[in-house]
Amino acid sequence: MKNLNKFIIAASVVAGLSSCQKSFDASTYAPPLNIGGYTSASQIAPDNLIAHWAFDESLIDSISNTEGTATGTSFATGRKNAGLQGAANAYVVSNTPEAVQNMTSFTVTAWVNSPQNTDGIVGILDIANSKEFWGNLTMFFENGATADKGVLKVHVRSGAKEAWLGNYDVQNAWGRWINVGVTYNEATSKFVVYVNGSKLAESTQADFGPVAFKDAEKMVFGTVQFQTTPSLTSSTSKQDWASYLKGRVDEVRIYNKALNAEEIGSLVKLEGRGK
Repeated sequence: MKNLNKFIIAASVVAGLSSCQKSFDASTYAPPLNIGGYTSASQIAPDNLIAHWAFDESLIDSISNTEGTATGTSFATGRKNAGLQGAANAYVVSNTPEAVQNMTSFTVTAWVNSPQNTDGIVGILDIANSKEFWGNLTMFFENGATADKGVLKVHVRSGAKEAWLGNYDVQNAWGRWINVGVTYNEATSKFVVYVNGSKLAESTQADFGPVAFKDAEKMVFGTVQFQTTPSLTSSTSKQDWASYLKGRVDEVRIYNKALNAEEIGSLVKLEGRGK
């Protein structure tokens, strides 16, 4: 009987010790995600990041602390945490951060999840020009979309010079998250347009030189500058061939240099993994 009691006590002690031990989790021993030498998007050209709208239940640019004003927008599930949800006649207007107004080279990237545009062009973002028909930097989906294809277009104004980039076909553009980006290098006068971290097209605009935005005090997300109420430009008001982003936009980043292809690829892959 004594031996039986000793066995029962020993078994109870072992069981107690086992219950205190944590289960083995192999993921805790895995090395951190490393893409292109980076473990998070924030590590890519941090000294050149001059604006960042994460849209995590906020309309604030985390770099300049500039806060936008919403008209009809809300927040929904984003590509990374929350994102900005658009709608018909909905948009966000913000003062343009000073560093954005004064950049001479740039990179702009944004995640977009949009239904097919059937009501006219759909602005993603527009750095306005208060005296011209088109803004200083406009990224939008052009008319002519199909169920399987979007048409991406970018317009850049620098003083009296203009660059029209597009129309670029984007396959499987609707109803899923895609990343769109454009870079400009003042040393080479070269623009490069990216979709999902891969180069879609490039264009060298002879003697375009350093970008010089004019009358760029305002910017808008979710439409183009002349579709707001009131219009952000004195040059025109609403057009019946233009519309609004009825989907979502997230993680808008602006840099004051042209990121290279490796940096763009790493940025998109990291943000796509929530990093």
